This record gives sequence, structure tokens and C-alpha cells, in this order.
Amino acid sequence: MPTMITGRCFCGTVRFQFDHDPVTVRACWCRDCQYLASGNASVNAMFRTEGFTCTGDLGVYVSNADSGSVMRRSFCPRCGTQLFSQSDRRPQFIVARVGTLDDPSIGRPLATIWTASAPSWAQLDKSLPCFDGQPPAPPA
Repeated sequence: MPTMITGRCFCGTVRFQFDHDPVTVRACWCRDCQYLASGNASVNAMFRTEGFTCTGDLGVYVSNADSGSVMRRSFCPRCGTQLFSQSDRRPQFIVARVGTLDDPSIGRPLATIWTASAPSWAQLDKSLPCFDGQPPAPPA
């Protein structure tokens, strides 16, 4: 039986699922993620876009990331929950915020990225691979 990973926004208007496990999970300290996570790192699970389904209307905010990518950040327009990000440079992947997963325990980070942007008080797990900026893309 295939893996089903499900999630939703805070109010439940938007629901989603993936039919596979994440490719990787990362804690991100880029400045954009600090804004989205209210000052902390954002913990994100990266999935292949194939096998992803979503119901409910999404709001989208488009911005340029420090990596140079154009990012599409999706959120619930009713409750404001940040749900997904997609990069124009990696359209084969969609990144889900681990806090939106019905079982966030699958979201244990495997790496920490954009550590050069972390504030001086950040607690970085040195047992994980750390990248000052954008790491290489994982295999599709």
C-alpha cells in the first residue's frame, strides 16, 4: 500500500495529500523563512509534485528569494496558514510546511540550510549537515 501523507490549513478549508514520502526535510534559516516562521527557522518537507493533490482555494504570493529563484508561496486565504512553496528552478518539487502535516513527526529535519542568515541566538543542530546558503537539489 502506498504512503499517504495528509495535511491541512488551520481552519481546514485547504486539505492536501502526497502519495509518497518526502524527498528530504530541512530546517531553513533564510530571511524569508524567518518571516514566515515568526522569527525562527521554517521546517519544510520537500516532496515530488507528482502524486500531490490539494482541495480548497489557495492564495499565492510571488517573490524573489536570495537564491535568485522566483518563489510561489501558497497559503489559505481564510485563516492565513502558510502551506507550500515552489521554486521556478525546481518545478518538480513542492515544499510543505511540516506544521501543516497531520502527522508532523515525519518532519524531523535531515539538514539545516541558510545558516549564514540565522540570528546569533539560533540553536543549530550540529549533528545535521549545515549549509550556509542554498544546498544542491536532491535527486528527483
